Formats: sequence, C-alpha cells, structure tokens
Amino acid sequence: MKKRLSIFFSMLLVLSMFLAACGGGDSADGDKDKKGDGGANPDVPQEFRVNIKTEPYSLHPGLANDSVSSNVLYQTFEGLTRIDKNGEPQPAMAEEITKSDDLTKYTFKIREDAKWTNGDPVTAHDFVYAWKWALDPKNESQYAYQLYYIKGAQAANEGKGSLDAVGVKAIDDKTLEVTLENPTPYFLELTAFYTYFPVNSKIAEKNPKWHTDAGDQYTSNGPFKMVEWSHSDKIILEKNENYWDADAVKLEKIEMYMINEPNTELSMFDNGDLDWAGKPFGELPTDVLPQLKDEGKLHVEPIASTYWYKFQTEKTPLNNVNIRKALAYAINRKAIVENITQGGEIPAMAAVPPSMFKENEKGYFKDHDVKKAKEFLAKGLKELGLKDVSELPPITLSYNTDEAHQKVAQAIQDMWKKDLGIEVTLDNAEWNVYIDKLHTGDFMIGRMGWLGDFNDPINFLELYREKNGGNNNTFWENAEFKKLLIDSQKERDPEKRLQMLKDAEEIFIDEMPVAPIYFYTNTWVQKDNLKDAVMSGLGEVQLKWAYFE
Repeated sequence: MKKRLSIFFSMLLVLSMFLAACGGGDSADGDKDKKGDGGANPDVPQEFRVNIKTEPYSLHPGLANDSVSSNVLYQTFEGLTRIDKNGEPQPAMAEEITKSDDLTKYTFKIREDAKWTNGDPVTAHDFVYAWKWALDPKNESQYAYQLYYIKGAQAANEGKGSLDAVGVKAIDDKTLEVTLENPTPYFLELTAFYTYFPVNSKIAEKNPKWHTDAGDQYTSNGPFKMVEWSHSDKIILEKNENYWDADAVKLEKIEMYMINEPNTELSMFDNGDLDWAGKPFGELPTDVLPQLKDEGKLHVEPIASTYWYKFQTEKTPLNNVNIRKALAYAINRKAIVENITQGGEIPAMAAVPPSMFKENEKGYFKDHDVKKAKEFLAKGLKELGLKDVSELPPITLSYNTDEAHQKVAQAIQDMWKKDLGIEVTLDNAEWNVYIDKLHTGDFMIGRMGWLGDFNDPINFLELYREKNGGNNNTFWENAEFKKLLIDSQKERDPEKRLQMLKDAEEIFIDEMPVAPIYFYTNTWVQKDNLKDAVMSGLGEVQLKWAYFE
C-alpha cells in the first residue's frame, strides 16, 4: 500500500471521475503489466514479509471492521471494482459497468474468467448472497450500514423490511443489477470496499464457519490465497493461480506475523526478517521516528484518518455534554503529536480530515483551551448536581494494548488530572477483547481511529447517524444531525451537499460524542528494492502489483 498519491478531489471532480472511469464497456486491463515482468528480479525471491501485530478480528468480508482484518482481505479478495495505482476505481470482478441516466441503477457484468481459489466461478449470486448476509440482522455485521446506499438495505437490516426487497439481484450467473436509494457519486469506490466483496455462496451455505481457518473451505477471489493461518502467530498467503489478472501479480508469497511489540518489529526489519515495518500493517516505536527521519529511512504519508476518544454517552458523567466538552478541550494535542507520536500528525479539532475539509486544519475549537474546559466542567457539575470533581463517578479510559496508545492515554490522563483535577483510571486489553468491549458498550472512554473507507466526508459522519448503528459505540444520536446526513444524500448540488455535511459536523463537535485528537499519517520503513506496494490516500496497501527488483 504505498505509492504516493495526490488524492481527495472536490465533489465535482469526484463525480466526473466516476462518470468517466467506469462507464459501460470500459476495459479493466488498464492495470495489467504490459511488459510482462513488472521489473521483478528473477534472482530475488518474490516473497514479502510483514508484521500485522495481532490476530485479525474476522476474515469474513461481512464481519471485518478493522484495519488488521482489512490488511489481509485486500490481498485475498476483490470487489466489483478495485482502486487502481492512481487512486481511481476501475472494473475488477466486473468487466463491464453500465449506469442509468439518473445514477440510481448499476448493471455489472461479471468476468467470465473470474474464479474462486477452489476453481468455482465467481457469480452474481455470490455478490447477492454476501451483501444480503451482511444485511441480515442475525449476523450482526458492524459494517452493514455501508450497504444502506442500496434500495431497501437499511429497512432489511433494521428488521423493518424484507431481504427479498433489497435492490440487488442476479439477472443471470454473470449479470448483477443494483438499485440505489439515491444517486451516489462514490458508489463505484464503495464497491471496492471489503463489505462489498463477494462470498462463495456454495461453500458458505454448507459451512457457516468457512472463514475461521485456512484450508479448502476458505475460498477467496483476489490476487492471493490463504494457505496457512496459525492463530495469533502468522498468516501465509500465496499467489492465486486462478485470479483473472494473475499475470500482473509478481509476489509468490506473503508472510504476515502477529507480534504486538514495535521494538521487536523494527529489530526484525533491521535483521532482514521483515521487508516492511510500520503502518498500516504494524507499528514503529515512536521514540525512533525522529532518528529514522534524520537518516532518510522514514516514509511519511498523510492519510484520511482520525484518532479519537469515544465517549459512552449513556454512562454518567459522560451523558453530560459539558463534561464531555471539558475533557475534550483540556487535551493538549500539539504536545501529543510533537512529543509522543512524532509522525507528522496534525492536531484534530474536528472529525473530518483536512484532505476532505481544508478548514479542518484549524478546526472548531482551540487546542488545549483549559480556561474553556474549566467553564464546561463547572457547568457540567452543576447540571449533575455535584459540588466538585471529587463527587464525579469513577471514569475509566480504555485502549487496546499498544505502546503508542498507552503513551497517549497516560499523557491525557495527566492532562485531565493537572488541568481539571479529574482522576481517570486506565484500562487496556488485547485487540479482540477490546473491540468486543466497545461493540457492547462496556467502556466509558475508548480509544479508536477511523480510517476512511471512501473519499467523502459523509464516511466520517455517518458512523454516528443512528444511535444503534454498527460502529456507533457512543450511543449518541441527534435528530438534526441525522436529517442533514439523510438530506445530503438527496442533494444534487455538490456545494450545497458539502455545506450540509459541514453543518452536520458542527453539530457533532458541539455535542462531542467523541474527542478528536489527531489526523493520522502512515509512517514506515521498507526494503529499498520493494516496488509498487500501492498505498492509497485512505491508507490501505494493495500488494497486487508489488515486487522486488
């Protein structure tokens, strides 16, 4: 995931891009290697070794909801479209895409040579099965809301409508028809996202646990296939000989280790045991970033992603907006990015990254505004009927086990104690345990980051549209905010639509269900002869084109 890209266009440019890039009859072989060897050195093993830190949450496209899982899925699966080296969606599993004039109906012609790793043909039925499976409320897909652009999808997922009424159907084995609720200019980018990946329906219907281990049952349709999954140890991928564009794939093998220790990861890289160390796969020790930068070894790439603390707004005292704002305003973000993370991150006083809203480089409030924080605290205490901070119910700040998250949490714990007199207890857990706690609301303040799924501001706001939405662990909801998001999806004027999203973000920041902390960068080191590991502006890496010179 790594070629430098200038991404994030204005909405008009995004719209024109989609109209031009994926019209009916477009060829999908624009990404194919015309020379045949891609510069790969036949004397150099085409084997890529990387650390992904921890066990993936799930390798089912309909259940995955985290970067660890996506780092595997983007190598093993493929959607109707794929984001190419230039950051644009191109036909992938679909060889031909046509759209209705009003942009509410899409017809995808599935490739005749599209196959699963076991040799089964990829069919339109596999997409219908996968999307409806994710929408079925009994499967508890956290990302089901990403499919709400499809007609009837939200009603089906909320139990208010039938899955049979969802606007996706297989006209025949190789023709998929999708009807949308509203024109969605970024829909062809969405179909490259992992929730929209197909699932081998023949396998999944026979074995609901097909996705839990490597083996004959784990079938995928991307550039690589999984041949080994030693849980909490490593995953091994190999080139998928059944992939339609196998000629473009140069890597023969990918080894993904699960070592949640940044210093060990860097040592393995220095010793030649890894070809890549750092984000988005793993993590570099924060204290070595300045040295690596001085040595000219560090790669730094701004990405559309926000690091924030989520407030469980149904738990006292975080059910009080002024207490939440007091905690958010008291954070010294500049100190955190300069002294702890040290990766060129931008302090965040907004939710949407500046690559989408330029004005968010400044944000909605002043960083480390202790005076204002104390005013909010006093107001919040009064509303709760408390005399002072000593009467506040205990507050716990949770994070998943990681050196950088720990340092940030400790720094913010100190800030809240020093500037507000609020005692906060820290709590950490391994990733799978931690993410389950957040999903069930079993936390008070929880660290999370949001990596953009597609290039549109709504992706950072729609998380909080519904109180019980898939990734809304805050349980916050606001009627005006929700209406602005819904109405924005019907607005044809790009400038008016963007203003509606800005208005929604202003409401969001004013009620502060999360405290934004910084906008991410990806920081990593890599072997000098590794080429074309393509990183998008959203931060994910595709290894389809990667090779060693």
